[in-house]
Amino acid sequence: MPTADELISPDGIRRLAAILQKSSPAPSRWQSVANSSTTLGPLGLSERARSVADALLADCGRDYERLAHAVRKGLTLPDLTGWMIWPVGEAVAVAATEAADGRHFDDGLDLLAELTPRLTSEFALRTFLNQDLKRTLAAALTWTDSPDPAVRRLASEGSRPKLPWARQVPELNRDPGATVPVLDKLHSDISPDVRRSVANHVNDISRLDAELATKVAARWTHNPAPTTPALVRHAMRTLVKKGDPAALELVGFHGGREDLQVVGPLLTETAVPHGGTLVFTASVTNVSDRPVSLAIDYVVHHLKANGKLAPKVFKLTKRNLAPAESVDVTRSHSFRPISTRVYYPGTHAVQLQVNGHQFGLTEFRLLESAE
Repeated sequence: MPTADELISPDGIRRLAAILQKSSPAPSRWQSVANSSTTLGPLGLSERARSVADALLADCGRDYERLAHAVRKGLTLPDLTGWMIWPVGEAVAVAATEAADGRHFDDGLDLLAELTPRLTSEFALRTFLNQDLKRTLAAALTWTDSPDPAVRRLASEGSRPKLPWARQVPELNRDPGATVPVLDKLHSDISPDVRRSVANHVNDISRLDAELATKVAARWTHNPAPTTPALVRHAMRTLVKKGDPAALELVGFHGGREDLQVVGPLLTETAVPHGGTLVFTASVTNVSDRPVSLAIDYVVHHLKANGKLAPKVFKLTKRNLAPAESVDVTRSHSFRPISTRVYYPGTHAVQLQVNGHQFGLTEFRLLESAE
């Protein structure tokens, strides 16, 4: 992946200053923007965007009309594109929401829609959402009818409750259902990018309100487009991993605890060396009189530094079983040291998870390092 310096680069910001200079009436100068290219060195990507946005606001005196005029003139040039769009959108959002003239709020949203095909305005939209959620979502709803898929995607992506790299919108966390009208308009969009955004958006909602997320996805399956099953699978991925019964049913897994006989997990060894491997087997039998479709996972309960166990779900297999049919599974789980997890010696546990139901909690001991 490109580095922050490659995405919002000093050269790119100098080019942005030149574009704005060309797009502004004399004697306008965008010297703060040009100078900001020399101060980006230690900054991360989001910090770079904010730093350049602050320079843009300083050069235009936080005057929305002056900034919007320069940006719209700049959009007539092909060079105003790529990652320089992020700080431009951020500056537009701040100037528009601070303006005394309420008309600038709506014009600022329109300008974000004009900018977003050049990269994305999703991060800048957060400023509008935090200022007036209802008014911003009303504009986003109109974007769902845009002929441009980038604008339609902005409606969904920019309003995601947990958009990566973006500022939080506390009101969306309190009321994740506020964006559902936008998603209803876009879930069967012809653009794969738009549908992927909708699926990610519903996955965000599932982390805040699982019942709402499954109800919305279930409603879409009543009259599905050909692309709906794939979208729902992607949208339900977090809930499926957690074993949520409603989500599992939506993506095609059926069969309850009463339908299953589970033996295991059975361990080959109850003590695992530091950096070693846990090996276990298990069997699952369909004891019902109907076929079942199963998501078979396993859960490792890791011992933490505070002495408590923390569960993590790992995928194992998916199987369809006829009545009286069984499946045997074997898994080797590595405790090789990795950068994202610290393994503590002591008593851990493993268990099977089938369609969200957990079976057979079995303890094992992770040994201390011999060093």
